[in-house]
Amino acid sequence: MKKFIAELIGTCVLVTLGCGTAMLVGCDAANGGGYILTALAFGLVIVGMAYCVGNISGCHINPAVSLGVLISGGMSVKEFFMYIVAQCIGAFAGSGILAAIFGLGGVADKTGGFGANGLGGVNGNAIAGLIVEVVLTFVFVLTILGVTSKKANHGSFGGLVIGLTLTLVHILGIGLTGTSVNPARSIAPAVFAAITGNGAPLAALWVFIVGPFVGAALAAVVYKFLEKDK
Repeated sequence: MKKFIAELIGTCVLVTLGCGTAMLVGCDAANGGGYILTALAFGLVIVGMAYCVGNISGCHINPAVSLGVLISGGMSVKEFFMYIVAQCIGAFAGSGILAAIFGLGGVADKTGGFGANGLGGVNGNAIAGLIVEVVLTFVFVLTILGVTSKKANHGSFGGLVIGLTLTLVHILGIGLTGTSVNPARSIAPAVFAAITGNGAPLAALWVFIVGPFVGAALAAVVYKFLEKDK
């Protein structure tokens, strides 16, 4: 139960601060500063949560990461599904907090849809968007598996390395798909956007579920191969 709560809180913080920053500063091509601020927001949340709840749940706060850990043998199937439930609840809680802040405070959402992911940067091409998400998630999850491996010797810097890697993939991905690499982070904002009248993110939502899961699975398989002594 403590792991469940830790994952819920971590994912809630990720969506609240990451998507909230995107909503506040915008992520349009004409505003490069918004790219960097949003990328840093997502990355810094991971750094903070890694040192906050990492010792309790491992700080996955991402169903794709949990899948990578499952395939690598780091958790049971039961834990995997519990983590996903907690992460999705946390993501919806985060989007709910943003709805309250931006709605009651009358703050303009410069993303036009709760920071939901989209395919505008790849001209609406779902295959191109899928490739982006697979590649970015592969890099992110491969880094996590390497940093958290029993053979790794990164001391207390693991959380910082993972957070900086998430920042890096956001710098490239924001202009293409908004960067998901996290199904829970994509589902909740898309649903809230649909509720408030912008249903566009729902049409492409499958890309931001399938892509991260495929990228994470590939990363886990590749890392298991690389880590074997023979």
